[in-house]
Amino acid sequence: MMKNRRSRRSPVLLAATVEVLGRPVPVKLRNLSEEGALVEGDRLPLEGSTTYFERNELRLKGRVVWVQGRYAGVAFNEALKPEQVLRNVPTPKPRPQVDFKRPGLACRPLSDYERRMVEQWLTAPAFDSPGQ
Repeated sequence: MMKNRRSRRSPVLLAATVEVLGRPVPVKLRNLSEEGALVEGDRLPLEGSTTYFERNELRLKGRVVWVQGRYAGVAFNEALKPEQVLRNVPTPKPRPQVDFKRPGLACRPLSDYERRMVEQWLTAPAFDSPGQ
């Protein structure tokens, strides 16, 4: 699924910053590749703006190549090395294997009191008097 893409994108949801004219704008990093990033935010810079993309120790000069609503694409001036991309993309957490089975019919043994109650219930007449 790399239609017209030069490098693989890694989907993430991480905090990052896009700095324009010395003003940092907090954004959510949605995906990261060697050539750029997809960011989401409220106050995104204009298309064509020169920017610095920051995430942890990573700081890259780039340019906003498109803006659509709350999303923007940032192209880096210099490509990241694959190991730099991987360093900034956390490894996925293993998903627990859930075994959907019906609970068994086995249960704990009845106490003496519970056993007497069941015996009384089973041996009690269905009706104590007519009309019940």
